[in-house]
Amino acid sequence: MHKIMLVIFILISGISGIAQPAGYAAVADLPKFKEQFAMVAGKTETIKSDFVQEKNLSMLSEKIVSKGKFWFKRESMLRMEYNTPFEYLMILNKDNMYIKDGQKENKVSTKSSKLFNQINKIIIDCVQGSVFSNPDFIAKAYENKNTYLIELSPASKALKEFFKTIDVIIDKSDYEATTIEMDENSGDNTIIRFTNREINTDIPDAIFAIK
Repeated sequence: MHKIMLVIFILISGISGIAQPAGYAAVADLPKFKEQFAMVAGKTETIKSDFVQEKNLSMLSEKIVSKGKFWFKRESMLRMEYNTPFEYLMILNKDNMYIKDGQKENKVSTKSSKLFNQINKIIIDCVQGSVFSNPDFIAKAYENKNTYLIELSPASKALKEFFKTIDVIIDKSDYEATTIEMDENSGDNTIIRFTNREINTDIPDAIFAIK
């Protein structure tokens, strides 16, 4: 379930927070930021990226480092593929989700539960630039010279059960997420860094096919 929730935040670039993060100040012109974000999001048809994930478990001193690839295509098509040190695949194709963990496979309809409906809605809101109006989060945005820092504070009961806070780093040059950090209520922490990002390149629908 934790890997499923990762997908929610990959495209987010709007935020929330209680204390101002070190090295950042509140966004000087929030309406302009929202407008620019929505404009860029509206032009984003596809995203392809490599990622490195660091998992810090409260019970272990060593980090668990995983690597993989991520694809997105409008409308509501996502693929997140872990390939090192283990294989794990998740595909979201509109209202259907496919998960493969080793030899185990599972297909889920996002309409089958409130949580999956929230996931689907959040993804669409992020792509369309309307995440600030999503009642599932409280949002504020911070900035420094090169980046925006977005902290998400879950407002809905279902999301609160998983996460304490979510921090997202947005590159000011293209308004794309470069780093996502999630603090879970369990004390675990996950950091995902995206590299080699390709925007609006051709991605065949077959990448998101659920068999």
